[in-house]
Amino acid sequence: MRQLIRPKPEISDNRAMPSSLSSPPRDRLALIAHARRSVLGGEVGGPPVAIEPWLERSWRRCIARGQQPDERLGFDLIPAQARQRVIEENRPLVQAARPVLERLSRALASTRYFAVLTNHDGIVVDAHGPIDRADRRADLITRIGVNLSEPSVGTTAIGAVLSELQPVWLHRGEHFFADTSPYSCAGAPLFGPDGRCVGMLDLTGIDAAERPELRHLAAQSARSIENALVLTLQHSLLLRLNWPGRALGGDDDGLVCLDNDGWIQGSNDAARQMLPELALAGSPVHCSELFAQHWESWFDLARSSRPQPPFEIPLWSGLRLQALPQLPGHAAVIVAPRVPLRDVEIALIRKAVSDARGNVVKAAQALGISRATVYRKLGRK
Repeated sequence: MRQLIRPKPEISDNRAMPSSLSSPPRDRLALIAHARRSVLGGEVGGPPVAIEPWLERSWRRCIARGQQPDERLGFDLIPAQARQRVIEENRPLVQAARPVLERLSRALASTRYFAVLTNHDGIVVDAHGPIDRADRRADLITRIGVNLSEPSVGTTAIGAVLSELQPVWLHRGEHFFADTSPYSCAGAPLFGPDGRCVGMLDLTGIDAAERPELRHLAAQSARSIENALVLTLQHSLLLRLNWPGRALGGDDDGLVCLDNDGWIQGSNDAARQMLPELALAGSPVHCSELFAQHWESWFDLARSSRPQPPFEIPLWSGLRLQALPQLPGHAAVIVAPRVPLRDVEIALIRKAVSDARGNVVKAAQALGISRATVYRKLGRK
């Protein structure tokens, strides 16, 4: 089956890019309608077309395929045999995503949005959340095996994400076909441990209020799914990575899986951004090619019966990363750096003064100490 490899990231500043999202909400639909007339209808004149470049590219791909916005869509299921094959092939993805989708359904409960998970071809493999099955528009797009790729249903978050490999947000008429104009959707790509696109996560509402912030939620949730996929790999050691000064143990950690001989079995997108060699490598990579340090001791640190603090690990580039080795199935136990008792005491006093809006008398009363003690402790710092 077709596999997509993430292109090398381009340096851009989305804040400087013209976007319809910067328009006042009351003008949004009018601007979308103008953009449709300009791009899809060839209209000349009027205000400049303010749509994001990826959206115009998607519209033009639909036009190049000979599609027309007023065509009726069938929202077709793929054949039964192919559907069963897709279900089997994507079982690990569905299992890794399910806890994330359950959390999303709680976050989306009052918004009339729900989550859809597809494979890399845009075939739905799971759906979750407040889906109104009595609404045919919701039921059609959440059936397992329905083809929601760009060639099938035109410009949607699903098709755009899988073509552009970036998070997107679409509202109403930004969809190519009239049949998809009731939808508003955000989406983000999902990359597997080998860096290939394995699917995407879509958040969709029907006749719902515009929620462009869902693009961030989709991207953040996609990162959680990618991390879960990495942790399903057969590995002997998991190396959590982050830049010095950043807390380890969260979803923004770089994750690198090693075998007993130090060969890298897979990584998440954060690790591939910290270690570009992982994204560029076309063959297996040994950790000694990335880290300017003997790696054998990491296994001993992970096996220690006492929680170990993160350590700094040098790269051949001269940069340094913070690292924490873990054995498979072991949750991250982060040992906080030791803080002198005096610093803790002063921090508590400063917080009390801040909570009292600078009133030292009230802060002293809250702490059960004298005002003179407050002044003395803070003056000592």
